[in-house]
Amino acid sequence: MSFLRVAFAILLAAGALGTEALAQYPGRITKTDKSTPILRSIAVLEWTGDAGKPSASRLVPVTVYDGEQLNDGTIYLSRPEPLALASGVEYELQTAGKPTGIFDVFASDEVNGTWEGFGVWKPLSATQAAKAASAFNTSTLYGDQSARDDDKPVLKRKHPKEEDSDSGGTASAGTADSAPKPSSSSPEPSDPDRPTLKRKAGGDSSSSTSGTSASGSGPSTSDSTASADPDRPTLHRSHHAADAEMQTSNAAPDPDRPRLKHGKPEGLANDEIPKLHGFPPAMQQAVAVSDAGSHAEHPWKYSWANLDDEGKMKSALEAMARTALGLDAPPAPAKPVRKTATAARKKTPLEPPPPAELAEEKFRVFELAYGSNATMVLTASTPLPPPPADADKVADSDEPGPPVIKRGKPTSNTTSAGAGASSAKAASAPPIKATPQKFVTLVAQPDLYGGVIVLYKSVTDAAHLDDKPRMRLVDAVDAMADNRGELLFELRGQTQRQFALYRVLRGSAEQLFATVALP
Repeated sequence: MSFLRVAFAILLAAGALGTEALAQYPGRITKTDKSTPILRSIAVLEWTGDAGKPSASRLVPVTVYDGEQLNDGTIYLSRPEPLALASGVEYELQTAGKPTGIFDVFASDEVNGTWEGFGVWKPLSATQAAKAASAFNTSTLYGDQSARDDDKPVLKRKHPKEEDSDSGGTASAGTADSAPKPSSSSPEPSDPDRPTLKRKAGGDSSSSTSGTSASGSGPSTSDSTASADPDRPTLHRSHHAADAEMQTSNAAPDPDRPRLKHGKPEGLANDEIPKLHGFPPAMQQAVAVSDAGSHAEHPWKYSWANLDDEGKMKSALEAMARTALGLDAPPAPAKPVRKTATAARKKTPLEPPPPAELAEEKFRVFELAYGSNATMVLTASTPLPPPPADADKVADSDEPGPPVIKRGKPTSNTTSAGAGASSAKAASAPPIKATPQKFVTLVAQPDLYGGVIVLYKSVTDAAHLDDKPRMRLVDAVDAMADNRGELLFELRGQTQRQFALYRVLRGSAEQLFATVALP
C-alpha cells in the first residue's frame, strides 16, 4: 500500500505542475521577420507649369501593394482619407525610374467623390541625388565616352569615407595604443540632412565648475551658482508672502525655444502649391512612389545598340498608327494606256504623297527587366477637325440685297419667291457632321528579323470614349518592388477615367490592375 500511495502522490504532483505550466502559457509568440513586406504606394502627380515649381498640382493615388496583392489606393484604409494621402507621407517622383524630386503630402480633400492629395514639390537632397546618379550606368553603353580603364578592378567602400571615421579610429586604436584619438571637431558628414549633436558654449565651463566644486570639501558658494548654465530650465512658484525670501533665476529665456502659434508656419505658407482643378490642356503627369523600405534604383530607359534602329522602329509604328487611324492616302487611279506607233517614252514615276501628320504623338522605349527586349509605346491621334462654319454668317450671305427701283412691272414677287425657295432648300438640307477625332495606342517589341511585333493595340474615337476610353501613357513603374516594370496608363473617357497597370510578359501585354472609376 505504501508504494501505491507514493506513486499516487507523484502523479498528483506532476498534474499540478502541468496545470501551472498550462496556466502560464502566454500564447503564440510572433517573431519579427526582416522579410516581412512593407507597404508600397504608387500615385500620379498632375501639375501645370514648370517641373519643380508648378503653378498648381494634385496627387492621385493609384495602388498600394501589401506584399500579396495590389489594392486600390483611392479607398485603401480610408479614415476618412485613404492611407496613401495621409498627412506627412513622402513620395519620390520618377521619370523612367530615375528620381527627379520629392513630394510631401500636407493635406487631402475629397473632390467630386474622389480623394486628392496636396503638398509641396521639393528637390532631391545631395545624398539622394548622388544615389540616383550612381544607380544609372554611365559607361559607353549609355553614351558616356568619359569612362576609362573599364577592365581595371576597383575596390570601393560600402559607406563613404566620412562615415567610416569611427571604424577607422577603432582599428587604429587596436593597432597602436599610443595613436591619438580623433578630435571632437570632425568635418561635416557627407549627408547634409544627418542630425549632429552639438554642445552649447556654457557646457564646458559648467562641467569644469561642477567638477571643481565636487572635489572641494566645503559647500558650494554663490560663485558656482552664478556659473550655472543660463539656459537651464527652472521651476517657478507663485509669489506668496511665505516665499518672499526664495531666490529665483533671472536668466534670459532661450531664444531657440519652440513656441506654439496659430496659423501655418511662414515657410510652409510660402511653399504650398495651389490646387489643380479639371484637366487643362497643359497638364503634365509623373509617377510618384512611396516605400518605407530601401530598394535599389532601377532605370527603365532602353539603350539601343544601333541608334539607327530607333528611327526604323518609330517609322514602322507610325505607319501602323496611320493605318489604324485611316490616314493612309488612297491609291492613285490607273491611267489608260494609249497605243501609238511611236516608241514608248520612259515616264518618270510619280513621287508618293507625304504621309499624313499625327497629332499628339509620343514615342517611348523601356527596358522593363534586366536584359529584356525593348518595349515600345506609341500614342497618337488624328488632327482636330476644323470648326464648323458659323450659321449666322451663312444666313447673312443668303439674305437678298436692298430693293432696286426699275421701270416697268414690279418683280418683287418673283424675287421674294426665289429667295424663299432658296432659304427653304438651305433649311431642309441636313447639316454636315464633322468626323470625330480618333486615338490609337500601340505596344510593340522588335522581332529577330528587324521587324515589329504589336503586342497590344487600342483604337477609339471621341464619340465612343465612354465605351472604349483613350489610353494615355504615364510612365513605367515597379509597382510590386520585384525589379520588373509595369506600364501605367490613364484610361480617360468622356465623363470619367481610370488608372491601369499593364504587364508585358511572354510576348503579350495584359492588364494587371485597374482603379475604380474616377470623375
